[in-house]
Amino acid sequence: MTSGSGPINLNRARKEKARDEKRAKADANAASFGRSKAEKILEATRNARAARTLDQHRLDEE
Repeated sequence: MTSGSGPINLNRARKEKARDEKRAKADANAASFGRSKAEKILEATRNARAARTLDQHRLDEE
């Protein structure tokens, strides 16, 4: 035996792995969606400015 820890309960290992993956996904969502109101306004302002700049460079297709 390598470490002498005994047999591994596969159901427990599977559930623990699923729990860890769920926690990692939740952390990723919190990082991407959990923003302050100021950050949301700043991003909306930047997106609007980028859209205006893009529209100014659009060529007429007439």
